[in-house]
Amino acid sequence: MTEDPERHAMKMARKKASRDKIMATKTDEKGLIIVHTGKGKGKSTAAFGMIFRHIAHGMPCAVVQFIKGGMSTGERDMILARFSDLCEFHTMGEGFTWETQDRTRDMEMARAAWEKAKELIRDERNSMVLLDEINIALRYDYIPLEEVLEFLATEKPHMTHVVLTGRNAKPELIELADMVTEMELVKHPFRSGVKAQKGVEF
Repeated sequence: MTEDPERHAMKMARKKASRDKIMATKTDEKGLIIVHTGKGKGKSTAAFGMIFRHIAHGMPCAVVQFIKGGMSTGERDMILARFSDLCEFHTMGEGFTWETQDRTRDMEMARAAWEKAKELIRDERNSMVLLDEINIALRYDYIPLEEVLEFLATEKPHMTHVVLTGRNAKPELIELADMVTEMELVKHPFRSGVKAQKGVEF
């Protein structure tokens, strides 16, 4: 049954007044620690959405990829070709752990990525720094969790946003974060034999 237009307008006016009252109390600004985790697709995709928002607003930002190797991806190619003046992009990993099969080398690369990440986060010109797939490096103990937590808690500039992606985010990192999103896997074409495709996965 269609709601009476006058009654609907009154209901929406009350809702708007209530919402406006809530929004008036939200006045703080701060750099957020943002975690994207879970088994579902979209963790890095959502993070790159925020990076492109920064670029669109002319706000300097940076990306450090901890695991993904040298394969071409749309977001990296576009940033390097068109927006390198606003976004530093560092692909530090050499591929997924089951591809490299060299723990010592993986740990060395993760350590180098973390050192670069710290440098970029300390640079207050960067409004956002994306640490893509760092949760994988933390899961396999390639870099010490306590060091990451301590750095984020004590050295991250107040207005710098740091985004950490990857499955199996550590509970301690989730506790520290300001915003946490868990991507839930409901259905994925990979299970039906469909490979990763350009423009969707990379």
